[in-house]
Amino acid sequence: MLENYLPILIFIVIGLFVGVAAMGMGFILSPRNPDEEKGSRYECGFEAFEDARMKFDVRFYLVAILFILFDLEIAFFFPWAVVLDQIGPTGFWAMMIFLGILVVGFIYEWKKGALEWE
Repeated sequence: MLENYLPILIFIVIGLFVGVAAMGMGFILSPRNPDEEKGSRYECGFEAFEDARMKFDVRFYLVAILFILFDLEIAFFFPWAVVLDQIGPTGFWAMMIFLGILVVGFIYEWKKGALEWE
């Protein structure tokens, strides 16, 4: 029974070997000539002007969560569209209910002003 796992073990060993070999070659072959400019902090084309622990507006997090939500929605569309002819009307209506819930959430966010940037 364990012989079924031998190809997986070989694949893991080869993957680890290739990863370690690539990192080792990069470490050995890369030039080492650091200077002050390379070691300096760099942020969006100019020097950092505040502490990294400054407070962010909650809208940044809200936009990120909304992006993840709608990104996941799109990620569910592709497998559903591929097997739509196999899952029949039940799968179709299940996705319509899912989309309906997401649309209600989207309308709620829109009405609350979460999508407006001041």
